[in-house]
Amino acid sequence: MHTFTNTEFTRSMRKSHTIYMPEMLHYHNELLCAAFAFGGYRLAVVPEQVHICQETQSLVNKDYCTCAMGIVGNLLTFVKSDGCDREHTAFLEPQAGGACRAGNYYNLIIECLHKLGYGQIPVLSLNAHGLEQHSGFKINARMLFGAIAAVCYGDLLMDLTQQIRPYERTAGETESLRQQWLTRLTEEIRQGRHLFHRKGRYREIIESFGRIPADRDQPKKKVGIAGEIYMKCSPVGNCHLEDYLQKNGCDYRMGGFVNYCIYVVYSEMKSLELGHTNQAEALAYQKVLKFLYHVQKEIADALEQVGFLHDRSFQELLAEKKDILSDYYNIGDGWLMTAEIIDLIKKGYDKILVVHPFGCLVSHVGGRGVLKALHERFPEAKITSIEYDYDQSDTLRESRILLAIE
Repeated sequence: MHTFTNTEFTRSMRKSHTIYMPEMLHYHNELLCAAFAFGGYRLAVVPEQVHICQETQSLVNKDYCTCAMGIVGNLLTFVKSDGCDREHTAFLEPQAGGACRAGNYYNLIIECLHKLGYGQIPVLSLNAHGLEQHSGFKINARMLFGAIAAVCYGDLLMDLTQQIRPYERTAGETESLRQQWLTRLTEEIRQGRHLFHRKGRYREIIESFGRIPADRDQPKKKVGIAGEIYMKCSPVGNCHLEDYLQKNGCDYRMGGFVNYCIYVVYSEMKSLELGHTNQAEALAYQKVLKFLYHVQKEIADALEQVGFLHDRSFQELLAEKKDILSDYYNIGDGWLMTAEIIDLIKKGYDKILVVHPFGCLVSHVGGRGVLKALHERFPEAKITSIEYDYDQSDTLRESRILLAIE
């Protein structure tokens, strides 16, 4: 078996190269790019490709899931395009760890690039374990604090956009305001401003969205979106699901990314408990969680003060799923998917789309495996598993979604 050597990302490349990451977090991408800029790196998002290059299916084994085809396929197509400066490009693959084939995307991308003749492109791994290190790429404090602010602002803008956009009187007004705030916040994060004391900025953002004229009396189908993180949050992964629901008269909602971040840290702590973690490690995890709980509460309090919905706290989500799944079921999106479904139903979203990538065993076990228990607990809710396959027709997928939201 041939092993391909990854090109080293050196210190000099920080100035000469642009690092591209997959389109995974639609509401957070630009803010995260600003956080990397504050930390000294040029980060961009791989542009969405209309058609994925033919080589993808020959290079990516069919045992991989739809996420692999979407992420790697878009990346390879971009590399082959005229818009890519291949001598000054690097790729960044986020890795949360756990029992998921996404843990091997890093090596898969390296192999695919070599086979296409682009082995000079460095591939970086973004992980919390210090794996796959490069001399020119380090997660520094500026980048970390910028990213925390980016995730918080991104969650807030997502919450407000999803609650106002379906009811806006003037089409496009909500998205226009979101873009205005993105421009402003992106520049502030680049300069390291409003990274720590965000309450005042939260109030300003919420007040500006609250001034958008909206008709709350018009009837809307209330649809909750849950599922695997990439399919849920990436328009590339879910084929622009939010736009489709908007066109079909839906009030739609999904859980924020802050809860997912807390879930990843909490899952690491629970997994290490099984290995008899020493007291110092346990204390470190508890301190990180305490900080993240505080960050989450600030967003929730700001939204609650003016009557907007917000994500329930992580501790409340933990309690909600106790009778269905253990805290130790933390592979992939694990128990968080179930807890988010329960939270959405309790907020009045009685039609739930559980979006899965085809071929993702982790997501299927955690998503489909709990459907019976959820149906018994919430017989009035309509919970439907929507599977995304990279070569399925739009008509087939959209017909299933239409049946689910009727």
